[in-house]
Order: sequence, then structure tokens, then C-alpha cells
Amino acid sequence: SLGAFVGHRPVAGAIFHDMRQWWCGRAVPMAGVSAVTVAPEHRGQGVGRRLMTALLDEVAARGYPLSALYPATMPMYRALGWELAGARETAAIPARSLRGLAPPDPAAGERALAGPAVQPALRRAGPADAGAVISVIGRVHEAARDCGPITWDAASVSRWLADPDTYAYLCDDGFLLYRWHNGNDALLVEGAEAISGPTARAFWSLVGSHASIAEKVYARVGPADAFWRLTRERDADTDHRSLWMLRVVDAAAAIAARGFPPAVTLSIPLVIADHARPANSGRWHLAVGEGKGSLNPMTAADSPPPKTPGGSPPAGPLTLGARGLAALYAGNPVAALRQAGLATGGSPDSDAALAAAFGPTAYMLDSF
Repeated sequence: SLGAFVGHRPVAGAIFHDMRQWWCGRAVPMAGVSAVTVAPEHRGQGVGRRLMTALLDEVAARGYPLSALYPATMPMYRALGWELAGARETAAIPARSLRGLAPPDPAAGERALAGPAVQPALRRAGPADAGAVISVIGRVHEAARDCGPITWDAASVSRWLADPDTYAYLCDDGFLLYRWHNGNDALLVEGAEAISGPTARAFWSLVGSHASIAEKVYARVGPADAFWRLTRERDADTDHRSLWMLRVVDAAAAIAARGFPPAVTLSIPLVIADHARPANSGRWHLAVGEGKGSLNPMTAADSPPPKTPGGSPPAGPLTLGARGLAALYAGNPVAALRQAGLATGGSPDSDAALAAAFGPTAYMLDSF
């Protein structure tokens, strides 16, 4: 927790949480910023910016390559290098639509034709299972090569599991967490994270078993979640969407810590201008291969002029500010960044390679 004071009187405060954020199947240390508050009589005087500058310095000093937050307002955060990165979506569906799930496609193989797979053994999870829950959630995101979801610390997970109003189920390859929402009219599924198809079906079948008493189900799910393909009808829709922002605090460490698709190879020059974190600024060589990435300082000898079709003048290296770098890291297309004034230079070939390396656009399931 950080505070800003006038004399001995607190006038602003902010918090950051110790988190891990998954990027293409690898967990990267991330400082999750929340509870940024400035007293009304001190707003518009630069107090919030001074506080967030100090917070960014503290995050960097503690070695976090990344920071993320959910903004109530964006100008101050953008001025310090945070940029919109992805969304947290809540789906809504009539509970009756989960009473019976869509069957597997027989074309999927002999296993689907042979009948239902053995059902996973679900058990209720409690505070003592925090370590097991963190482990299985990590294996889910690693297996799916997810980009954006976070893992909380053990103390926070223990508090969730101790909540008497929460239903938590654990099995070898998944974790389900839900609660009643709006009294007894609806359920809120805060996470149904699974590796295997049978476990995903078991989780949503368990939620659907409430259809006789729940009218609606709200669920925090990713854009490619199996949920969208397990419902029999097209009555699931996005009920709420919250946008979150990312900040690359240490560019070289952030690239080295995340995962990349194993089949993608690229090698391009990159120019970064980051006034709030000058160590990120300069000419860099970005390389990706065998699922790993590196960002190294570049000299003139390392950067031969790029060849272009028809002998047209080279476009120059891709140039990004802190905001553009954050948006690229989160999988946003370079063409969209250029249109927003967050990127210049580069080429269509490098755009395609970067999209393959950093995509798809990231998402989150949790807020903070």
C-alpha cells in the first residue's frame, strides 16, 4: 500500500498485489494495481499522478516485469504508459440451457463414438486446498497456452475457499468456483477451468443441475472457452465487459519471461520510447524461436536495411511508445496500433510475424 499526504493527513492511496499472469502458457510476475483513490478536494492537482509515479517506481524496484489494472478513468494511467490490453467478460445464459449439454461430435474420433468418457472425481475444496487449487489452475493455463489470466497468492485463495457462500470443486485437472447471485434467482460462476473435455462437461453439468431453482447463470469465461460450444442453443450472450490495462515495466524481462508459440520464428528491429521507464527506451533486437523470446540492445551493425518489394524505400523499424508496447504484448494487431497512433514503421511481413507471436488478444477472468 502507498499513500500520499499533505502534512500528516492522507489525501490519496493505492495498492498493488503480488500476482502471476499467464502469457502463452508461462507465468510472469505481475503487480496488480487497485484501490487508487484521491480525496475529492485534492483531485486535479497532480496528486494521483505523483502517487502512481511512485507506485510504478516501487513496482520496478521489486522486479515486476508487468503491471495491470482496471481503470475508473484512463488519462492518468495512459500518461504513465498503461494501455488497454484485453477484457474480462461475463456471459449470461438461462439455466435451463445447461440442463443438457450439446453432445460431442462423432467426427471427433473413436472415443466420442464409443460413449461418454469416465467422469472425473469431483470433491469439495476448502482452505487447506489453496496450494492444490493454484497448481491446477496453473496447469490449465499452461496446457491451453492462455494469455492474460492471473493466479492469486495462497492467502487470497484460502480466503475464497473459506467463504461459506462459495461452492468450490476440485479434481485432478480442473477447478470450479461458483456462488448464488442476486438472491436465489441466479448463479455466478467465477471460474470453471479445466484441461480435459470430460472435466469441462462435468463442471457445466454440475452448474446445470441447479436449473430447477436458478433462473439464470452468469459465468466468467474466456472468448474461446468450451462453455460457448457446450450449450444446446444460442441463448448465451455477453452480459458485461470490463476492459483492463497493461504496463510493460521491464521490457527485456517481460519478453524473456513470457511464452511464445513454438512454431513461430521472428527477428526484427524495434525502437521503444518510454519516458517513464527510460531503461526500456532505445533500439532493440526482438527475436522469437522455439517458444522463447529475447529483447537485446541493438547496434548499427546489427540492423541491415530491410529489403522491400519493388525497391520501395524501407519503412524503418517498428517504433512503439510504452502504450504501444503494452498493447502489442497483449496481442493487439500492429495495424490497429498504427491507426490509434501507438505505432509507426515496420512492414506487413513483420506485422504478420508479430501477430503470430503475440496473439491472440489477452483476456482475464478475475478483477482486483
